[in-house]
Amino acid sequence: MDFAEMIDAVFTFDNYAQLLPLVQNSLIAGAVLGLLGGLIGTFVMMRDLAFAVHGIAELSFAGAAFALLVGANVVAGSLVGSVLAALVLGLMGIRARDHNSIIGVVMPFGLGLGILFLALYEGRAANKFGLLTGQIVSVDDVQLNLLVGCAAVVILALAAIWRPLTFASADADLAEARGVPVRALSILFMVLLGISVALSIQVVGALLVLALLITPAAAALKVTSAPGLVVLLSVLFACTSVVGGILLALGGRIPISPYVTTISFAIYVVCRLVGPRRAARRSGAVAAGGSQAIAAGARG
Repeated sequence: MDFAEMIDAVFTFDNYAQLLPLVQNSLIAGAVLGLLGGLIGTFVMMRDLAFAVHGIAELSFAGAAFALLVGANVVAGSLVGSVLAALVLGLMGIRARDHNSIIGVVMPFGLGLGILFLALYEGRAANKFGLLTGQIVSVDDVQLNLLVGCAAVVILALAAIWRPLTFASADADLAEARGVPVRALSILFMVLLGISVALSIQVVGALLVLALLITPAAAALKVTSAPGLVVLLSVLFACTSVVGGILLALGGRIPISPYVTTISFAIYVVCRLVGPRRAARRSGAVAAGGSQAIAAGARG
């Protein structure tokens, strides 16, 4: 394949208008997942759980692969695998060091199980590949309703525990001293994270779920430290990545995940470049203001 053929595979917009109605459900699902990923990703970054997302994704993949093997609902299998992994991490590892060691044990086990189940599966190869890299035309009405319902549950639960979870994420020891149920919040958040990972896998796949749950929040934190603005930008970046990736993937012949991850990475790079310049200008303005105040005091 030469360079022209590669470009043609990535960007082929023939009959694009006719294909667009096929991904209507996927666009809605992508917007919902962007909202969910932006919200949950903010706390993932605050609690230093980026590695945990990858670990949960591996067991979610195993659950989905097993469901595919036995002919069960793939989304349900993915949810079961994610929630089980999240409960194990939440119950067994509260400290970051414990989290990392447990994830290092659980992650290869989940990946190995997933590969075993896919090797035993004798159905369409596209179904196997879709679990790893995501699909854009596989979201039917039943799956969309399940996705929206689960996402609504997670968002409502986050809204209910937002303030104590923020406090516990910022300073767990102080929060515990003030009577905040830190352990219970940690376990509940891990369950919500597990559900979010399982839902995200349906679009971006198990291998690249970090692009939806980590990168948007990481990018937002590069340009601002205001909590409300971080959440808003994280949701905006996540929605842009998913919806934009779906629209681009519709015009190509490759899976959706490279488009989503490329958009997400590009946003992060821009924020990474813009962030230090904003900080430098802010520091310069503060220094100039201080110098003027000193000069005014000297003249007085």
